[in-house]
Amino acid sequence: IGYLLDQVNQSLVTPLRPDDVEGVYAGLRPLLAHESEETSQLSREHIVAHAVPGMVAVAGGKYTTYRVMAKDAVDAVAHVLDEDVPPSITDRIPLLGAEGYLARRNAHKRLASESGLHRSRIIRLLGRYGALIDQLLAMVAERPELGEPIPGADDYLMVEALYAATHEGAMHLEDVLTRRTRISIECWDRGVEAAEPVARLIAEPLGWTEERISSEVEHYLLRVQAERESQEQLDDLSADAVRLGAPDVAPTVDPQA
Repeated sequence: IGYLLDQVNQSLVTPLRPDDVEGVYAGLRPLLAHESEETSQLSREHIVAHAVPGMVAVAGGKYTTYRVMAKDAVDAVAHVLDEDVPPSITDRIPLLGAEGYLARRNAHKRLASESGLHRSRIIRLLGRYGALIDQLLAMVAERPELGEPIPGADDYLMVEALYAATHEGAMHLEDVLTRRTRISIECWDRGVEAAEPVARLIAEPLGWTEERISSEVEHYLLRVQAERESQEQLDDLSADAVRLGAPDVAPTVDPQA
């Protein structure tokens, strides 16, 4: 954090301080190279290999090239099959919401007028959902309260949380606040205020009882607490130990079923 603030403050008239940081996250990057090489020297490319007979593995790569990685992996599998399989086109298939996006982007004023949502809301929803915005606006038209901001997370609307459960496969409160949205890293309280109202909203389509709602909220609050404590540790091992102190939410699908 200190390093990033030092860099950005070189270009700002009013410098940012650590207290201005609203959210943080970190991750590991899979790189291809020998252990002795410097990180800056390591390759960002990916390779596809037949690790053992019957198993194709992808190593390296990065988020921005994941579709090319998928194509290469599929082609590697197809290469060893007896059937004549055409080359994969997965890297050229439009993502959900891509088809029709530009037309709706041009019509954002009309969409705002018809839905009653501010233009800025419509533009953000278009950036997130593309042409699938029609589904969310239909939900708002049926239940106007879904057009209200999520408590404590004003950039997001209640409809987005419900849509995550009804259309995007979210099964837990944590799924909604940390994966379908970025509330857990974009809000000052990391979604603490949003936890209960969102849990109650998605409870109906997910068939949750009051006991389950309380359990989901409690789990999420423990997760936030563990994250905050982990970020106060002086080394990675200590931070990992603290973060893992918050139990994972129990699966809702019986693996034996």
